[in-house]
Amino acid sequence: MKIYEFYGDKKQYLSMLLLADEQEDMIDKYLERGTMYILDDDGVKAECVVTNEGDRILEIKNIAVQPNHRRKGYGRALIDFLSMKFAGEYSVMQVGTGESPLTIPFYEKCGFTYHHRVKDFFTENYDHPIYECGVRLTDMVYLWKKL
Repeated sequence: MKIYEFYGDKKQYLSMLLLADEQEDMIDKYLERGTMYILDDDGVKAECVVTNEGDRILEIKNIAVQPNHRRKGYGRALIDFLSMKFAGEYSVMQVGTGESPLTIPFYEKCGFTYHHRVKDFFTENYDHPIYECGVRLTDMVYLWKKL
């Protein structure tokens, strides 16, 4: 398994990016200013985009694992990689996500804890309802992990 920074056209991974953020114009708001990492394990299995949010905060804007390779530790490997790579440079890694029974427990297992929420983020910023595991996402929940 190899994780590396990707310097090419990030849009070539649009199909993977859309797994984590299903509206392309929302991806466009962070993709160019973000740094993309690719996890390759006999082929690309996962990707992650992070941004510098100032005040020593690194934000995971997009993290996705190919559907047929989920639950094999690839998402966790990306978060562990970022935690080690950016420890010392940033004090906090944050992620904003919907209040889903799939994503919140994953991030908690990776050491993140609840920090705050942005009310009605998904209903005000997306042109269609977003559902995950049968739950309609409304608020953006921010979780933090100290680095």
